Amino acid sequence: MRWKFSLAGQFLVLQLGIVLLVVGAVAAVSLAEADAAFRRDQGAKLRSSAENLAATGVIRDGMGATVWYDALAAGAETARSVSGASFVELTDASGVLLTGPMRGRPADLSGSGGLSGRAWLGVTEHGGRALVAHAPVLGADDGRVLGLVMVGKTYPTLPESLASAAADLLTYLLLGSALGVVGSALLSRRIKRQTLGLEPVEIAGLVEHREAMLHGIKEGLIGLDPSGRVTLANDEARRLLGLSGEVNGAPLRSLGVPEEVSSLLIEGSDEPDHVVVHESRVLVLNRMPVVVRGRAAGSVTTLRDRTELTSLERELDLSRHTTDALRAQAHEFTNRLHTISGLVQLGQYDEAVNFIVTAGETHQALSQDVQSRIADPAVAALLIAKASVASEQHVEFRIGEETSMPAPVADHLAADLVTVIGNLIDNAIDAVGSGGWVGVAVRDLGDEIEVCVTDSGAGVAQEYAEKVFSSGFTTKAGDGHRGLGLALISRVCTARGGGITVDGPAFTARLPVHAGGAR
Repeated sequence: MRWKFSLAGQFLVLQLGIVLLVVGAVAAVSLAEADAAFRRDQGAKLRSSAENLAATGVIRDGMGATVWYDALAAGAETARSVSGASFVELTDASGVLLTGPMRGRPADLSGSGGLSGRAWLGVTEHGGRALVAHAPVLGADDGRVLGLVMVGKTYPTLPESLASAAADLLTYLLLGSALGVVGSALLSRRIKRQTLGLEPVEIAGLVEHREAMLHGIKEGLIGLDPSGRVTLANDEARRLLGLSGEVNGAPLRSLGVPEEVSSLLIEGSDEPDHVVVHESRVLVLNRMPVVVRGRAAGSVTTLRDRTELTSLERELDLSRHTTDALRAQAHEFTNRLHTISGLVQLGQYDEAVNFIVTAGETHQALSQDVQSRIADPAVAALLIAKASVASEQHVEFRIGEETSMPAPVADHLAADLVTVIGNLIDNAIDAVGSGGWVGVAVRDLGDEIEVCVTDSGAGVAQEYAEKVFSSGFTTKAGDGHRGLGLALISRVCTARGGGITVDGPAFTARLPVHAGGAR
């Protein structure tokens, strides 16, 4: 079974480990200092004892022509007792031991200069590690080296050294443990207060759940701090905004997001669901400020993709236009029937016949005129339908003399033309109202189709000539979803490599035959 420590427990284990390391380091330093102190204090004593013993007459006489072994042994033992040394041994001039249990064997004189007449202090192995002082015994008459006095003190063993320092080490350990427990409790309490009382395992679980949730939802989600830097962006938000690479911590304006969209994300909008067009995508942005403990911490914005819905609406434009045309023609046909019925009831048979012939010729002339100029059936049907809608609203509908499309176009271009022409005509009819006129000209220039729609209205003011194609811009009162028509037309044109301009009441759109063509 795997033990799970609380945050305080983990801090305590960590700090106790640190305390043990510190105690170990203190013990090592204490042993090193004890070793240096032992050499410093005991070395002077050992050297003094060796030199004093070497200068005594008994030792000099005992190392004369006839060696007095007993006298030398007694002198060595007396010196050992007085000095407190671990051992005192004597050698002759050749380094052979004269006293001690190893008498008659060569002494360990490695590194010593005692037999050459110089005192020496060093460490040797003498039944264990020992600090030894060597002092030469010199003749009273000629000063020659008669032998050597070796006074040594064995180092205390490791357990003995630790035992002598045990009190200090235990004090350090207890003090460190007490401080560790108190510090762990205080630190854990502070961190728990900052993490809302959650343990590390719970925090990790929340992060994993958050990541799975953020990247699993279909809507885009992007978070910004008060300075406009990205704090989070899920996969859908990165796709909708065209973000790539590492974005967390980067300023949003430096990631290539258009100014219109970045301003909405950073500064927000008065509308709860703001519709914007970005790279031919229709996005709905819902920005909410984030407030933590009464302070602004940034914002979170959801992004919903309405592109598929908008595409479906564009595909249904033809059906809508056809329905409008049928409705307008049915209304017009009903009015004509009522007129014919009235003339017949009044006995005005010749007038009734003339009215029927004139009405038929007018409609037939419009259809023939449009079909003779426009070979594409979708565009031709649209113009005929819009003529009926304009007639119903008492708006004069004019087909420009320069209108000419001698050949049908590809289906995708026809759909784009229907969107552009239909929206421009609808805007023009709304602008002029009853009694006005709307003119339409469509020309096939070979590599592109030019559409020009003008009307008898006041047109777009010069200061709005650029803004009118921005997403959400409108001069009409609405519910927040206006201002998309011209923006969509602009995106459709630019997506194909063309464009749209406005000069007063005249809108001119250019759509290349091949998408992505030259602008």
